[in-house]
Amino acid sequence: MPFRVLADLIAVTHVAFVAYVVAGGFLAWRWPRTIMAHLLAASWGFGTILIGFDCPLTYAENWARRQAGVAELPEAGFIDYYLTGVIYPDSALVLVQVLAAIAVLVSWIGYLRLHPRHRISSGAA
Repeated sequence: MPFRVLADLIAVTHVAFVAYVVAGGFLAWRWPRTIMAHLLAASWGFGTILIGFDCPLTYAENWARRQAGVAELPEAGFIDYYLTGVIYPDSALVLVQVLAAIAVLVSWIGYLRLHPRHRISSGAA
């Protein structure tokens, strides 16, 4: 029983991480110091999709599931198991990925407009 609860807590943490990847840049509008954490989270999140990084949260959830005697997540992983086909249809996966990327981009543009001192300088005076 404790490992099943742990697996569920890891899944909830994973949902929170995915939400932070999509919306964390907007939090940086209010709390500018969080932008680096969001940059790292978004890089990791998009890296799992574009490059195929293994996610340590998926690994941890699968470990807890094994310990609890429950089947592991399918090979496709967390997003395909919990979100695709559940929150949005399978046919909308690419659209959802594009919308998530747009949300991140908009949040970063908004951050740079709200916090101009953090803009990358071109070196021109």
